[in-house]
Amino acid sequence: MEMLEFVVPALNVKAILPQLILSLTALTVLLVDVFADREAGKTSAANGLIAVVGVVAALFSALLTIGMRESAYSGMVLADGFSSFISVIICVVALLTVLSSINYQRSCPALDSGEYYCLLLFAAVGMMFMGAAGNLLLLFLALETMSISIYVLAGFRSTDAKSIESALKYFLLGAFASGFLLFGFALLYGATGTMDVVKIGAFLTAHPEVIHSRLLLGGVALMTVGFGFKMAMFPFHMWTPDVYEGAPTVVTGFMATGVKAAAFAAFMRVFFIALGHLQVDWTAIMWLAAFLTMTIGNVVALSQTNIKRMLAYSSIAHAGYLLVGFVAGTKMGQAAILFYLLSYAFTNLGAFGVIALLAKKDGGEYTELKDFAGLGFKYPGMGLAMAVFMFSMAGIPPASGFMGKFYLFSSAIKSGFVWLAIFGVINSVISLYYYLRVTVVMYFQEAEEEVVMPKASPAIVVGLVLAALGVLQMGILPSYLWDLAQFSIKTMIM
Repeated sequence: MEMLEFVVPALNVKAILPQLILSLTALTVLLVDVFADREAGKTSAANGLIAVVGVVAALFSALLTIGMRESAYSGMVLADGFSSFISVIICVVALLTVLSSINYQRSCPALDSGEYYCLLLFAAVGMMFMGAAGNLLLLFLALETMSISIYVLAGFRSTDAKSIESALKYFLLGAFASGFLLFGFALLYGATGTMDVVKIGAFLTAHPEVIHSRLLLGGVALMTVGFGFKMAMFPFHMWTPDVYEGAPTVVTGFMATGVKAAAFAAFMRVFFIALGHLQVDWTAIMWLAAFLTMTIGNVVALSQTNIKRMLAYSSIAHAGYLLVGFVAGTKMGQAAILFYLLSYAFTNLGAFGVIALLAKKDGGEYTELKDFAGLGFKYPGMGLAMAVFMFSMAGIPPASGFMGKFYLFSSAIKSGFVWLAIFGVINSVISLYYYLRVTVVMYFQEAEEEVVMPKASPAIVVGLVLAALGVLQMGILPSYLWDLAQFSIKTMIM
């Protein structure tokens, strides 16, 4: 009788180095929080500092491994340029969020805890693994690692009913969407006999008769629903404004950027590698989804007076812009998605950082548009930063948003989707109204009541400066990061 042998995959630390660094940092934060002196301010300062150091270390490790191209842990992890670029984006998101959180915890004392930073870092780990997942099982585990952490973070302002409501709503709808995604994975496994992303593509190449089977198409449809929820794609976007408004502002920025980047990374990995043979079939559906997503997001944003809800609908519109690159389907379109995700991270987190900067000491927030009246002259630095971020979102040069949209729409035109690019430009023109309205209110309207900004901590100042510099650098000198995005797509394991 033969003995069963279990083969343990060889340890490849280099393939998961950024994730490993963030995981160890998260555990360190928890231990420091337990044993540190609970004197006011000291614990939180230590937690934030440790988190910053860990994220910066993970960022450098991701940059150092960006040329790697290998499959690790029996194909579970795909360590290539694509996963490294996604890790860079997630590290940028985590760094700017931590810097904003150090200042924001004065209005939200609940953030003054190791659990907050631990959950934030573990959510970032899940996001990174979503970009590196070479197996549907690992992809689902990474998604749940990210989602469960975000569910808790959204309700961290436990004294605010809106925060609890947003966490509950996100949890219920997120669990529902996860069920769709998992069922889709099950059908895909039933059709191909494997959960390995690369092997699924190879199986469909060898067995073309399976491509249009009901089992496979049903799995693709269910996966689209699951991914669409995380990306805030129409018609799975309705949760976005309520959850964004109720969650703590720094968590809202983290959700709007990190979750979107991770969802698009997993979406691209699964659809372009595993389901590339179905590209002709899903392109028409994604064309319609891109058009409706950016149009509905922009049109509804026009009537919003709460700036967090406005940015929520703006986030939906930006998901539509990203889908334009997905519809293009070329290497250029995929590289444009990566470039735009990084630009969006700097821009959106900068905008939410400004909103977090205005948080009241009693726990309230200045989130109505009228609250920003006159702040451009009263707080020149803050006003200038907000103007830069609004210009970038609107796609006005020399901000990074202009170059991001230029690459996305150019990829669509080169692929023959001229009308989709035209609709994208029209939507960008529509968005000018509500983005520039923020700047107009800050500089050309008088305040109805005095808004006093609490003294800013050095951390939030550093975060806003980094975000603004990132926006301007990517807009004025985009070639390096654009070449890096193209290189990352070329080194993606197919």
